[in-house]
Amino acid sequence: MLNDPIVALASAPGRAALAVIRLSGEGAFQVAATVIRGFAAAPTRFARLAEFLGPDGLAVDQGLYLTFAAPRSYTGQDLVELTCHGGLLVPGQLVAALQAAGARQALPGEFTRRAVFNGKLDLLQAEAVGDLVDATASVQARSALRQLEGGLSRRLGSLRDRFLDLLAMLGYEVDFPEEDDGPIARDQLLVWLGRTITEVEHLLATAPAGERLREGALVVLAGRPNAGKSSLFNALLGTDRALVTEIPGTTRDTVEAHSEIGGWPVRLADTAGIWDAPTRLDQLGIAVSRRYLTAADLVLLCVESGEELLDEDRAILRDRPTLLIRTKVDLGSEPGTGVPVSIVTGQGIPELRQAMVERLFAEGNSYGDMEPLLTRERHRVGLARALEQLRAAAPHLAPEGDPVLAAHHVLAAVRAVDELVGAVGVEDVLDRIFSRFCVGK
Repeated sequence: MLNDPIVALASAPGRAALAVIRLSGEGAFQVAATVIRGFAAAPTRFARLAEFLGPDGLAVDQGLYLTFAAPRSYTGQDLVELTCHGGLLVPGQLVAALQAAGARQALPGEFTRRAVFNGKLDLLQAEAVGDLVDATASVQARSALRQLEGGLSRRLGSLRDRFLDLLAMLGYEVDFPEEDDGPIARDQLLVWLGRTITEVEHLLATAPAGERLREGALVVLAGRPNAGKSSLFNALLGTDRALVTEIPGTTRDTVEAHSEIGGWPVRLADTAGIWDAPTRLDQLGIAVSRRYLTAADLVLLCVESGEELLDEDRAILRDRPTLLIRTKVDLGSEPGTGVPVSIVTGQGIPELRQAMVERLFAEGNSYGDMEPLLTRERHRVGLARALEQLRAAAPHLAPEGDPVLAAHHVLAAVRAVDELVGAVGVEDVLDRIFSRFCVGK
């Protein structure tokens, strides 16, 4: 059911100054009245101090509550938010009391699901809510906030409007074939379709940078044993996460950690050294390292200062997006080509961070704060399907083409976009036909 009263703790559980409990659904005010002494539904959006009652009817806390009447609430339903003291006991007692009064425990994401169902958010904005909560870097939070504010929704909505305009004009030609000329000549429709395809391609091109921004770029530290990979890994993290010894081959399994570089999210992976290992255990670790190399967005190839590159090193530089890092420059050797760094003195670490950002996020950074990005595989797949359908429509807009088939493909493109932002009815197309063209002449 999408209208029965639901309740859940809306803040993190555990020891804290305050906790927030959210109650939503049909009958939410009646449920709240059994737990909040002197409950008043109006005026809404007004904080009031009251005693909160437990399942046994005895007071368990004193706090604030706010009411939000449908449809002017997050969920579009009657909604009550209770702010009580934190911890485990009091919030648990209040949730239990609200459940005893008729509310049920909300399912994961159910409040936002109801917001989508009641038209308060679209699917893209709902995804942005989760992305904003999960953000670990400032740029992720800014991107999620832009999407929550509707930036990507408006961009896709604009593209969808262009699809519907084209569909409306094709509908005119299909429904009134006796007319010598449609509202727009075929060659002009082809030009318009071409421009629309270009716009879709431009938005689709943001997907790699957007997905990398949301998930964090995978940065793999690779190289020979004892090349300083683990020391550099710890330096980039700012904490001792990986074991570091003078014994070659200390790292036998990949160690992964989330961090941010220059405000951008990354997943750092410290891998086992790549060499001609004699033991089965070392060989398994090297196999894992090679799998990480294949998946990496960027490889930091660590080679000691002054050492010659091996064939294995050159293969990585040739086949992968790679930065060559010359480690241990504090030992005095001529570093050679690459980014010279020293974990002991800190030399080269700021320059390395800047180089990583430029290699990983230059494309995403070029879109600027106002440009929406496709941040999920679902977005990329849906828009790619729309692009495929638009391209398939082009041959049917030629003078000898079939407008019915062209309309079929354009409608499929509309539906592909609708899977991202919501459903469309045929009334949308009919409204455009009758509002723009005089079909009764």
